[in-house]
Amino acid sequence: MSRTEAPPLPEPLRVPVADSHTHLDMQDATVEEGLARAAAVNVTTVIQVGCDVAGSRWAAETAAAHANVHAAVALHPNEAPRIVHGDPDGWSRQGAREGGGAAALHEALAEIDALAALDHVRGVGETGLDRFRTGPEGLAAQEESFRAHIEIAKRHGKALVIHDREAHADVLRILADAGAPERTVFHCYSGDAEMARICAEAGYFMSFAGNVTFKNAQPLRDALAVAPTELVLVETDAPFLTPAPYRGRPNAPYLIPVTLRAMAEVKGVDEDTLASAVSDNTARAFDY
Repeated sequence: MSRTEAPPLPEPLRVPVADSHTHLDMQDATVEEGLARAAAVNVTTVIQVGCDVAGSRWAAETAAAHANVHAAVALHPNEAPRIVHGDPDGWSRQGAREGGGAAALHEALAEIDALAALDHVRGVGETGLDRFRTGPEGLAAQEESFRAHIEIAKRHGKALVIHDREAHADVLRILADAGAPERTVFHCYSGDAEMARICAEAGYFMSFAGNVTFKNAQPLRDALAVAPTELVLVETDAPFLTPAPYRGRPNAPYLIPVTLRAMAEVKGVDEDTLASAVSDNTARAFDY
């Protein structure tokens, strides 16, 4: 079996659900093909997430063109330091670039702010903190960007979509300090059960991705077990984090049923019950 070959379509869900976080612009299929495949397994809505100015513009345009696509717009936590300090290795999709300093960051944030005002943009994200890919020199830019996104989400009444990688305590601290928006979503939830209890108390949504199915992800399953069902979402983060048994192959919204069924097992509920809850939760989180 080729590692690049797309996994087969799973058995359709009986209850329609949403993929709360995907990157259609990074997938091989056209938007129309991706949405058709998803619809074939009863994944009827997707949240298309931007990671930089160009990707956020694309997300907004795609949502405007498709009734079952909603957009989230932002500068990814690793994008903010690259805007300020430059990206000599060309790690991101823009290739190598010079740093533009604080002025360039403020200009990019102004663009995100303008996009966040659009009606078909339902979220501001993915934003947050990433200690994995950004070193100490980029953390100030990352935090400034995160705080600006929190403010943008609150001003426009949009959901805040959080990317939290190896930065749990600081993300929670900044949310408490800045005042979290009314609807806050931890995308690709990566904390443990203790953090899930803290998020639940604050009313934060926790979105679980395909990595909840990985062998070594017991702490994630423990977190899902204690997360209140009314705060749980499901996502692909496609083309990344393809669920087992297809780990390492390309991910897409049509694989949501694989993850949702694994989640239902962890929660000890039948898949229809969880699908109904997740469907309601996603609509509530993104206000559509």
